[in-house]
Amino acid sequence: MGKTYVVGNFKGGVGKTKTVTMLSYISAVRKNRKTLVIDLDPQGNATSVLAKTGNLTSIEKTITNGFLEGNLENQITPILPNLDLIAANTQFKDLPKILMKKFPDDNTKQISYLRTLIEPLKAKYDAIYLDVPPTISDFSDNAMVSADYCIIILQTQELSLDGAKTYINYMQYLIDNYDINIDILGILPCMLRPGGRVDEKILDDAREMYGDNVLHTIVKHQERLKAYDSEGITLNTTYTGQPDQWDKRAHDLFDDVLTELDAHEQELN
Repeated sequence: MGKTYVVGNFKGGVGKTKTVTMLSYISAVRKNRKTLVIDLDPQGNATSVLAKTGNLTSIEKTITNGFLEGNLENQITPILPNLDLIAANTQFKDLPKILMKKFPDDNTKQISYLRTLIEPLKAKYDAIYLDVPPTISDFSDNAMVSADYCIIILQTQELSLDGAKTYINYMQYLIDNYDINIDILGILPCMLRPGGRVDEKILDDAREMYGDNVLHTIVKHQERLKAYDSEGITLNTTYTGQPDQWDKRAHDLFDDVLTELDAHEQELN
């Protein structure tokens, strides 16, 4: 059975979608794992990046249709060999209304609906990554309840550390009050200014609070990672047939992240 990973922080703009798209790409392309991304954010940023990665001009199948029909298997769009997507669209903003209509006055079924829908997919995939909005909402509730592991993104600024603390506390609240089993797989530092005094202090504070949960691999600013937002994830080659050094550098970084997360998962198991 495949494992499900939610990537989160209750602060926006910290690199959650970047991490989902890069980890899923590396999982599929370098690790040869059958990988699925489920985009639960109505803004659809992960959907946009992966559509460009697969050179798709439009995607008709959506997460909204899957929730309405009660079946996600019919909403899968292939992106690359080993990499599939269940795309988000703006209509998914109505998720609270969809859940209320399907399960009136049953909060447990409302927040566990995604877990029910994902269950048939776990036999088909090695890894399922969830991208969610940075809010305490039906979106994050469903993601946490359905996930086996949580990967927390820590941008090296105070508000991001606060968002990570809140995320962990809220996850514990769900564990205590609902029938879920989720572990923190790792806290991934994304450093805004390598060598900056504030950045280093936030990283030190996080390591003091969360110990070995904080990954040793640090995602530092790379222009190529930024370019992937508008161009999709690429691996270009030079005229000699060698991989473009900047693409390779970006891919190597997230290969290191995924390798370290794999080690954490082995320890937890």
